[in-house]
Amino acid sequence: MADDTADDAADDTWATTDGPGPPDAATSDDAGDLDDGADPLPRLRSSRPASSPRRREATALDGWSLREPYRAQVSWERKYTRLVIGADLAAGALAAGVAYLLRFGDVGVFDLAPTQLRPYLLVSAVFPVVWVLTMALNRTYEGRFLGGGSEEFRRVVNAAVRLIAVVAVGSYTTKFEVARAYVLIVFPLATLLTLISRVAARWLLHRMRRVGRCQHRVLVVGAGESAASLVRLARRDPSAGWNVVGVCLDRAPGRHSHDGLARAGFDLLGIPIVGTSEALPEAIRLTDATTVAISPQLDGERLRRALWALEGSNVDVLVSSAVTDVTGPRIHLRPVAGLPLLHIEEPELTGARRLMKGLLDRGVALIALTLLAPLLLGLALAVRLTSRGPAIFRQTRVGRGGREFTMFKFRSMFIDAEARLAELAAQNEREDEFMFKIRNDPRITRAGGFLRKWSLDEVPQLFNVLNGSMSLVGPRPPLPREVAKYADDVHRRLMVKPGLTGLWQVSGRSDLPTDEAVRLDLRYVENWSLAMDLMILWKTVFAVIKREGAY
Repeated sequence: MADDTADDAADDTWATTDGPGPPDAATSDDAGDLDDGADPLPRLRSSRPASSPRRREATALDGWSLREPYRAQVSWERKYTRLVIGADLAAGALAAGVAYLLRFGDVGVFDLAPTQLRPYLLVSAVFPVVWVLTMALNRTYEGRFLGGGSEEFRRVVNAAVRLIAVVAVGSYTTKFEVARAYVLIVFPLATLLTLISRVAARWLLHRMRRVGRCQHRVLVVGAGESAASLVRLARRDPSAGWNVVGVCLDRAPGRHSHDGLARAGFDLLGIPIVGTSEALPEAIRLTDATTVAISPQLDGERLRRALWALEGSNVDVLVSSAVTDVTGPRIHLRPVAGLPLLHIEEPELTGARRLMKGLLDRGVALIALTLLAPLLLGLALAVRLTSRGPAIFRQTRVGRGGREFTMFKFRSMFIDAEARLAELAAQNEREDEFMFKIRNDPRITRAGGFLRKWSLDEVPQLFNVLNGSMSLVGPRPPLPREVAKYADDVHRRLMVKPGLTGLWQVSGRSDLPTDEAVRLDLRYVENWSLAMDLMILWKTVFAVIKREGAY
């Protein structure tokens, strides 16, 4: 698939985001000038009207008025939306068919049956269309929700609940008798199948993005450091689909001018600087951008001009918040004197949600330990038979509030591992002193290598979850010597229970640098929710299967 990336950019199916190209370009290949390292100046000089500086400034600020209007084209997004709609239609049809067979066929046995089956045949035939229309009315097909985040799934569930409410109210007001078993089957099943199909579609989209397809062409606008942060953010997660094609600075570096574009050899983290925010329309034409990401340092006047210039261009405009790693329900828009301000709530670390999290943790841990008891006994026997020492390794870790506890793991090293640590210290593959990791650690036993490869050495931590010292999801449980070196803000990791898994687990584990692991842990503390926990547990399954960072 990766070998076909260059050819797929030109075809009409699942292609890399392709803008329409500037109307005055000589060929359709000009959209790749930046990628090929070609100088875009000839193209700009041919399209820029020769006039006074004031005339050129008016051209830039007026947007597209002096030339054919620019319209961003995102062909892959339309195809992906059609795929999702088709999957929802199939989910509705399958749910309706199964519900009809279980309720009125010979598959299920019910005490009561309606005298007329024809209305339910009609309902089963119409239900898929009604289901898709309900999803559309709840805006589940909008591009900003598809392919990333939990908002897409939340809207699917909300749409299903609203449709159930409409059916219930309609049945009550019209006195129409509805087969309750049919309703209790069709709606939950349709919701479940729709969520599964959305997950499968998202998996396909992320796989495409990892090989450079189905991406948004992003133009970053802002000051040097804030623009660099957005570029790093785009590179951090390829599944986000951000292909940064250019940078517009808020002021001119070197030979750049505010009213014109010149590359002049400047770049930011390898991304070409294509101008300044005053010449944003020309920069968008140059890069064929479909999305503009604006840093929070851009002043209000320039931001307003940029928004005016982009009206009608079909270019998505995203403005970064100065408050990083705070997302989800903690952020709300709050108008004050006509000015929209961000209202940021405190992280909810106590109360009903924490109680529900505790009940979920202990309930899942109890069920898992009961079901996995034979596996636990088999793994313990394997550890004992392949090396001397106990099967369970106990280690002191630091939990919520700085309280120390004993963490349980299957022993994966020889019993003299700690004594041999000093002689291996020089081989540490980590760039920091907080953790010691080498890929081929000679202290690991034969059984331990297998346990670590599949993360089975972590399973006994379910006992820690059961006794309340750990949670299913949370920050990585640190050692006391690590906590002693924490900076003040890093102590926020200890505001919640450490987890058997977490954002660090599903983002690379041992391959992550320490500062990135800390950032992910702090992000979890700031934004945790039951929905996030369920998402991380789901991703943990695939992280274990891929075995990335497991050594």
